[in-house]
Amino acid sequence: MHSPLESWHLAHGASMTEFAGWLMPIRYSSDIAEHQAVRNTAGLFDLTHMGEIAVTGPGAPDALDFALVGRMSRVEVGRAKYTMIGRADGGVIDDLVVYREAPERFLVVANASNAPRVVIELTDRCTAFDCEVRDESADTALIAVQGPRSPDVLSVMLESDEAEKALHLKYYASTPTRVCDTAVVVARTGYTGEDGFEFFCPVGVAEAVWDLALGCGADAGIVPCGLAARDTLRLEAGMPLYGHELSESMTPFEAGLGRVVNFGTPDDPRGEFVGDAALAAAASRVQEWEANPASAPENARLLVGLSGEGRRSPRAGHRVLDGKEVVGEITSGAPSPTFGHPIAMAYVHPRFRVIGTTVPVDVRGRREDMTVCALPFYQRSR
Repeated sequence: MHSPLESWHLAHGASMTEFAGWLMPIRYSSDIAEHQAVRNTAGLFDLTHMGEIAVTGPGAPDALDFALVGRMSRVEVGRAKYTMIGRADGGVIDDLVVYREAPERFLVVANASNAPRVVIELTDRCTAFDCEVRDESADTALIAVQGPRSPDVLSVMLESDEAEKALHLKYYASTPTRVCDTAVVVARTGYTGEDGFEFFCPVGVAEAVWDLALGCGADAGIVPCGLAARDTLRLEAGMPLYGHELSESMTPFEAGLGRVVNFGTPDDPRGEFVGDAALAAAASRVQEWEANPASAPENARLLVGLSGEGRRSPRAGHRVLDGKEVVGEITSGAPSPTFGHPIAMAYVHPRFRVIGTTVPVDVRGRREDMTVCALPFYQRSR
């Protein structure tokens, strides 16, 4: 599949890569330069490979309450929520951001590799409700401006009244606006750990919006950025990547994301949702492992952050060891451009999850000591 910006990427020297069936830019200049631009000024990302799925109709709130682990009926119009779609056994099919654009319209944003599966699952789960599930991915481009100077870029891109409205958006909120004389939606969301805005626009104006962002962001130091910088940015911010930290074999509780699961309360009970019983059991199981790690079976795993001091950085699939015993596995790892040393996320046995614990990692046949640390590694000053 091809982004409407592909010809622009190629004309401006991007290195392209296949990603989830799409041909996307992995970098334009250098991974570190693009990463640092987002941390210090602003970066521009083509995210058109993401899936956009509309769920509309009077039954949409109840349908999504049943289909997802979060409670979408409680999301206010104009706000968004990070959530997941799970299996009946509690495993994660995909992590999502859901925008409530109107009382009876939700926009579900799925990862590129999982979007077709999410469409199928939502369609199946929503059949008993008065709503429609429609895949809008082919008609929608997604362009993100990320970084501390992203508000400066946005203020020039939009007309003064529209810019004022967008700049007052709270984190995880969205509003309709106009860019390049076209109706678009701008959201204050992102996947970098920085402030930023994402534009959902028709594919026909994607290049015009892209060019406008670059022109309006010139004084702010904006640069186009590829998937490589996006990956190190999200790793520093402790944000999970599906297929690495999240999968069908793990529940949100092993991943340290149990907070996204809403079971309701005695004062505000929630109805049945897919995977509810399995997730309740997982919550109890993980709570017991954390309180009494020795009680956990040998194949028990919890997600932790790891920080190293050497030059060699672990990568996904590298083993975490205790002597000769394998006690975990790296899910994501890279040299941190911000901190100048290796960082990683890993699933380890609960007895190795305590902050400050030193664990050796087999990095291409050589043991490198790393220290368990809190996530996220990086958090911007608000």
